[in-house]
Amino acid sequence: MLTKYNLKMPHAVFSGEDALEKICDIFAENHVKRLAVFSDKGIEGAGLLDFPMARVKASGVAYTVLDDLPAEPSYMEAQKLVDQCKEYGADFIMAVGGGSVQDTAKLASILMTDEYGIKELLDEPGRAKKCIKTLMIPTTAGTGSEATPNAIVAVPEKQLKVGIVNTNMIADYVILDAVMIKKLPRKIAAATGVDALAHAIECWTSNKANPFSDIFAMQALDMILNNIERACDDPEAMDAKNKMQIASFYAGVAITASGTTCWPLSCGSTSPPAGSAWPRPMTAVCGAMPRLWRRRARPSSPSWRAL
Repeated sequence: MLTKYNLKMPHAVFSGEDALEKICDIFAENHVKRLAVFSDKGIEGAGLLDFPMARVKASGVAYTVLDDLPAEPSYMEAQKLVDQCKEYGADFIMAVGGGSVQDTAKLASILMTDEYGIKELLDEPGRAKKCIKTLMIPTTAGTGSEATPNAIVAVPEKQLKVGIVNTNMIADYVILDAVMIKKLPRKIAAATGVDALAHAIECWTSNKANPFSDIFAMQALDMILNNIERACDDPEAMDAKNKMQIASFYAGVAITASGTTCWPLSCGSTSPPAGSAWPRPMTAVCGAMPRLWRRRARPSSPSWRAL
């Protein structure tokens, strides 16, 4: 276990019933004039973007929607949206989507400059500074991207995914409203829930675990195990769905506090190479983790007894 550690997380997190109503207050607090909304075609097609956009329109803020983003974008594809955001002259960013959408929005928040782009950050991520504030509204309960300083992009020429880590990318605001995952297909809800579960276990068993990461990882684990079935099986179980959102966020905070030491085959945002080096469904990758976790877990066996 580390002897020095710190905790960095979003400035403000809003959750519970009608949490989306906070959007107008956030805009007013930050005197937002020109908003860049990051999303993707799937989110729009599912009607999920309509919920937050109703509040955006009510605020009277000028906005543009940037949604030309594939599921697992390369750094070039992400850069296109970053450039569009710069061209629009946005003074605030709102991301509505899963991990890729949020990661791209986080990159845009530190790239409102012509000095460097995503390609340069692949090798030198620490050079970038926060340029504009961000609001993350996740549409799954799994990646935890809304809480982390990580952004994952594919690098085709190297045939892998690379994680860009910079604490300036940590979101300023997060909204966890269960209406955003109410109609999530069972298969996706289960897969993303297992992703969050993997994050929690990885952080708890990490050689870099510390009191901050432990408390968030264990609480995330408890909430997932007690809510994932209802959240997946009952479309009206809004309380269980909201708890899954919170658990995913907690697991993301744990990642930020400790990182993981199981990254070569890890899941989601904790393992850039996993999706490209081992092209299997996320749940299959996560399901293969226990043996590797045991081999690379922190030496103190109580972490495994607790699990």
